[in-house]
Amino acid sequence: MAKYDPLSGYLRRQKTDRLELSFAEIERIVGAMLPKSAARPQWWANETDPSGRHVQIRAWREAGFAAFLIAGADRVRFERRPA
Repeated sequence: MAKYDPLSGYLRRQKTDRLELSFAEIERIVGAMLPKSAARPQWWANETDPSGRHVQIRAWREAGFAAFLIAGADRVRFERRPA
């Protein structure tokens, strides 16, 4: 199981097309602290990662979502992508 698989599962279970989670909520879901780099918008980028280094991107993309850091709020907005 990859570190961010619990986040992917959580997002898959959501009935809404848009939700916001705090960093603390995401940390509870994955059972680990987010890295300091999560405070930067680049960490939440939604483009594909052919190298596979950014496992967090795969978590929300596989669940059908895009992620957007809410600057200065330690919160992330997840929006369901069109099918």
